[in-house]
Amino acid sequence: MKKIILGFALFFGVAQTQAQESNLQLKGTVVDTVAQYVYLQKFHNKMFTTIDSVKVKDGSFSFKTKIKTPELYGLSVNTESSPLYVFLEKGPITVKLNPKKYYNNSVVEGSVSQDLFETYKKSKDVEISKFIIENPKSIVSAYVLYRNWSYRLSPEQIRENIALLDKSLQTTTYVKELKDLALVLDGLAVGKKAPDFTANDPNGKPIRFYENLKGYTLVDFWASWCGPCRRENPNIVKTYKEFHDKGFNIVGISLDKKKENWIKGIQDDNLTWTHVSDLLFWNSAVAKLYGIRAIPGNYLVDSKGVIVAKNLQGEELQATLKSLLDKKI
Repeated sequence: MKKIILGFALFFGVAQTQAQESNLQLKGTVVDTVAQYVYLQKFHNKMFTTIDSVKVKDGSFSFKTKIKTPELYGLSVNTESSPLYVFLEKGPITVKLNPKKYYNNSVVEGSVSQDLFETYKKSKDVEISKFIIENPKSIVSAYVLYRNWSYRLSPEQIRENIALLDKSLQTTTYVKELKDLALVLDGLAVGKKAPDFTANDPNGKPIRFYENLKGYTLVDFWASWCGPCRRENPNIVKTYKEFHDKGFNIVGISLDKKKENWIKGIQDDNLTWTHVSDLLFWNSAVAKLYGIRAIPGNYLVDSKGVIVAKNLQGEELQATLKSLLDKKI
């Protein structure tokens, strides 16, 4: 893996990454589809918000929007679906935008950051610390640490990797949010008190977490749109049936956006426990409170609100509950 990381640095160099506002020099073509508009979207908290659009003329489009670069943006012909992830920089950039197969056949030229990002995505067994060391000034290093690694690392590891980034990246949104996340995770270690919260159930009734604590409670973060969550749900259902009468309970927190999808997911997967959601997707207040950066994710809490384990799945959840419920609660 070390050779691959060195290849990153030798090929892409160490471009300066102090973000500045400038007018885009972005043009491109739309292929394999009939589209009236191309949408430029700003990335924040795993979500994209449309900030500009241009009409497609004879299959071509052009943006001159004033934006902060270098940063990650999205290009799309449909705001209801995931866009092409593209790192925009100062200078001319051309894009062949192909929405089929999740934009996988699209081509971006003129962005050094995008080139590095594409190479990163194709690489296997990347060691994030080595990647940052070889690319300390690239916005891609800050982004992938934030987007792809924050949920895998301890607060100490997050801070250690932040320290490897060049000072020009320390004021980026990605690093600021990583620092905030590390502080949140400090208070969510095993043995610490789980944060209390109040959120609405599917009927709009406010549910206070601490008022429902008894035995051991799994604070389970999921969403109907999350494939890994839906695949894990049968295991959770099985575990709930086996241990509920012995003192095991669940509070499901959904990161859904649409109430009808949330309710259908509950019904289809036979999730017969307490459910709450603010339907704010990754802006979920409870998810932020618990430092959730990927789902499925969970915390196992005792009757006093103390965290006893986290991110338990499948047989590991069953084994942990068997061990705990063999003792006096």
